Order: sequence, then structure tokens, then C-alpha cells
Amino acid sequence: MSRLTVRCFAISLDGYGAGPNQSLQNPLGEGGETLHQWFRVTRTFQRMLGDESKGTDGPDETFAARGFENVGAWILGRNMFGPVRGPWPDDEWKGWWGDEPPYHVPVFVLTHHARPPLEMKGGTTFHFVTDGIEAALARAREAAGGKDVRLGGGVSTIRQYLQAGLVDEMHLAISPVLLGRGEALLEGIDLPALGFKVSEHVATQAATHVVLTKG
Repeated sequence: MSRLTVRCFAISLDGYGAGPNQSLQNPLGEGGETLHQWFRVTRTFQRMLGDESKGTDGPDETFAARGFENVGAWILGRNMFGPVRGPWPDDEWKGWWGDEPPYHVPVFVLTHHARPPLEMKGGTTFHFVTDGIEAALARAREAAGGKDVRLGGGVSTIRQYLQAGLVDEMHLAISPVLLGRGEALLEGIDLPALGFKVSEHVATQAATHVVLTKG
């Protein structure tokens, strides 16, 4: 069976996976962009922008590239899809990423408000799931065809899957920044009780990479 994994999820030294006051201008909340500096300089990220000639190698690049290996589907919380709240006013909003999102596989978006599937360029189709996290996971696993399902976030979505005992592996990139407030990823969650152990840790100048594996 495919695994449910969290990959390349950046948090601050004080444990926040997003800053406060998410908006169209600050999709990751105030200060949230600083969490991802380690990723933005990698060859993997530059390739996502269409530039094959730029980007760094090394451990940060290794973890960035691993984040996309053997992924057959994604799950996102609604806030990761866009800033729209409540019922969809129309189908105009199509995500943060332009006409060709970086997923290239089916993506299942958790929401309380139904919306028809949205097919984008490059193989990404957004499916809007209204019947909960387990239904989204079942549909994602079926679409993944035996490959892993990557849980993209945001913080609230990852916490729900962790608390339900459904996450198999989690790679966190701990960035050397302090946010002070925002969305705390692991507050009140007992990872050892959920069966997680540290299976890998690598420190670079830009981040400390920690892999937590269940079992």
C-alpha cells in the first residue's frame, strides 16, 4: 500500500509552519516565506521555475529532490489551494501557481464546499473533497496507483492526519528563523506515542533536516 508522507515541510525554530494572517499578499502568513529559503535556492526549485542552469546541489537539494520521488497524488488543505473562504463564489480562482502547477499528478483538496474538478496543464487535476480526511486519503491512494501520497499541508491539515494516526513518514526542514507566532505544527502532539522515531537528521547552513518514520 502507498504511504502517506509529509516531505519538505519547513518549520521555524519555535515550531511554526506558517506565519499569522494568511492573505493573497502573504500566502504563507506574515514571515512565512522565510521558512523556505533553503528550498528556493535548490536545483529542484529552480527547475520548477523552468531554469535548468541554476540552483545549488548538496544535502538541501537531495531532500528537495526526494520530496517529489515516487509521488502519485497529493492532499492539500483548502488554504494551500487559495485564500478564498466560505462557499466558492465562482470557479475563477485556480490556485497560487498559474496555469501549470508543480504537482503533475492528481491533487485532492479538503474543503467543506463542493466544486467540480479542475484540470490544469502538465497533468495536475484538482479534486475537491467534502467528506473528510479519510475519504480524501482513500481517493488519493487509489489515484496514486501504489505510489506514495504526499501530504502538502497546511499546518491544520497535517495535524489532523497526524492525530488520526494516518501519517507514515514526515520530513521536516527546521529553518534557522523565529516567527514568534503563527500556526504551530506539533504543539500538543505526542509523536513517540504515535509510533514515530527519528530515522535521519542532516544539518546544513540553511536548515536542519529531520526525517521521522513510524514503526
